[in-house]
Amino acid sequence: MFKKLPRKFYYQPTLKVAQQLLGKYLVRRIGQQKIVGRIVETEAYLGHQDRASHAFGKITARNEIMFGSAGFWYVYLIYGIFYCLNIVTQRKGFPSAVLIRALEPIEGIETMKRLRKKSDLRDLSSGPGKLCQALKIDRSLNKTKAFVRNCYLWIEEKKEAGDFKIGASKRIGVDYAGPYWASRPWRFYIKDNQFVSKK
Repeated sequence: MFKKLPRKFYYQPTLKVAQQLLGKYLVRRIGQQKIVGRIVETEAYLGHQDRASHAFGKITARNEIMFGSAGFWYVYLIYGIFYCLNIVTQRKGFPSAVLIRALEPIEGIETMKRLRKKSDLRDLSSGPGKLCQALKIDRSLNKTKAFVRNCYLWIEEKKEAGDFKIGASKRIGVDYAGPYWASRPWRFYIKDNQFVSKK
């Protein structure tokens, strides 16, 4: 049985949310169709002091959602091409979010292949830009709620979730943040899962 995560889940500490999201299911509704992927990799971005975070420095039109209430989606564009999906966490005013980095395709796989223009299952959603393309996620979903009844994007949990081991490493592509922040072990993934973006 699947159950949508309640808003209170996202008010937990960001590092806890980043780990607890592993094994849960990201669901995208497009019309009458659902596209579903199991979350296998995440990254935590923690507070305005985190130099790897978009919230480092000052509030801008781009990052203001991170300073808001938990349970809202933060979608942004990188390299002018790829979208990335984050869920805002913790308390209002403390800018934190979890980046969804990779999914294991579960439902709507043919649609994912069409949207990605790829046929290799392993290549459909094994990265933040890939999964947004596979689930048709763009800026139209920015600042929307993940916890209301009739939303277009949300996360579910399944009671009979299987056991798995969690790995941790430094975050990917944040060397610009300096040695301390770049080395924080705030990337989490399901060990031995073939859909993780990088080992």
